[in-house]
Amino acid sequence: MSTTRSTRAARRVTPFIALAGAGALALTSCAGGGGSDDSSFSYLGQTQNTAIAGNLEDLGAGACATAEEASPLSTDSVDGTQWDQQMQLLAGQSGLSDISMAAGTPALMNEFIDAGQVVDLSAALEDLGVADRVLPAADSLIKSLYGRDALYALPTELNIEGFWYNEQLLADNGVEPPATWDELVDAAATLDAAGVQPFVASGQDGWPVTRLIGNYIARDLGADALRAVADGDASLTDPEYVAAAQAVSDLGSAGYFGPAAGSIDGPTAENQFLTGGGAFYYMGSWALAAFNDEELNQIGADNIGYLPFPEVEGGAGSVMDVPANVGIPVMLSQAGYDESSEAWLQCIAENYGDVALEERGQVTGFVTESDVEVPELTATVQQTIAEAGTGLLWFEAFFTPEATTVSQTNGGSLATGQISGQEFMELVEAANG
Repeated sequence: MSTTRSTRAARRVTPFIALAGAGALALTSCAGGGGSDDSSFSYLGQTQNTAIAGNLEDLGAGACATAEEASPLSTDSVDGTQWDQQMQLLAGQSGLSDISMAAGTPALMNEFIDAGQVVDLSAALEDLGVADRVLPAADSLIKSLYGRDALYALPTELNIEGFWYNEQLLADNGVEPPATWDELVDAAATLDAAGVQPFVASGQDGWPVTRLIGNYIARDLGADALRAVADGDASLTDPEYVAAAQAVSDLGSAGYFGPAAGSIDGPTAENQFLTGGGAFYYMGSWALAAFNDEELNQIGADNIGYLPFPEVEGGAGSVMDVPANVGIPVMLSQAGYDESSEAWLQCIAENYGDVALEERGQVTGFVTESDVEVPELTATVQQTIAEAGTGLLWFEAFFTPEATTVSQTNGGSLATGQISGQEFMELVEAANG
């Protein structure tokens, strides 16, 4: 593989969504060197995401110059659509790079962990005295993703999710930002009666709709409710889980997502919200790039508010538990872990968050000390992250690739009320079996 440096990153990156990999290969613990034959500190990422390599390069040229001098950074990339297959091949050859994007699927990542091929970062960061540089919300999110008590990947981003809303539309119709699901439904009814579309969502993509199911379950049954399904202690077709899907289907039946929700794609939904075509827009904080773009945002950034996913009255969950993802996390190879890797790891933990924020406007899962001035909405995201409790994973996080496809393909039908919560959950449960 080439060890030439990558070009500077584009600012926009893809949120961490599990990729469907090929069948897993049996892995065994490997001894020997990492993914480089020289003294370099090697990084491998996906071609579609240049931001991580760019941040590492900026660190090497600045805060991590000492680590760079001892072990120069080398970067390479492969196409993201082949990521898990490439990771499997490299792992089988003891060829994982010193640092690389994590496996696309939690199942493959767990194979790497079980085979002792990736570094236990909880222990490593503690030994280096920088464990407190990873934000608690990011730490809990990654641990939950892999079902582990230790950290095995670093959070290159920390994207929160929730309802963004048009403050003027709510104010004009006497609607207060809702704190509970029932209040959200009442607000939707008021807006709809006034001729305002309550919710904007991409039913074609599906996941902006199915996110609502997972969040409702977490608010109603608690943060570990979907883990219970993955562990076989509960089923998606249990009545309390079906109730969450039905709550979303009821919004669709009432027409609150608009007349053509099932055919709306992501860019169209974003444009609809930013031109005043709807009151509430469920989305991740990666949308801040569009919100802060004066050409795209016709309603004005100062007219957008953030609403955490509301409580379900009487539910076991907490509004302080924030739906989130960590972008594409990065892992360190155990085979190549040495003093130079330790030096890079310590410097990354101490400085990655500041460089990502200053150079690319990214909010990460690391503590920051930068005094760079950020837009108000970005500051809101930072404050929400700082105050967050448990990070909540998305609805399909523990599903098989087939079940994920079935879920998101049928999300649009929920947004139009064409399918009931019971029917939806039965389809997904069958595919996830």
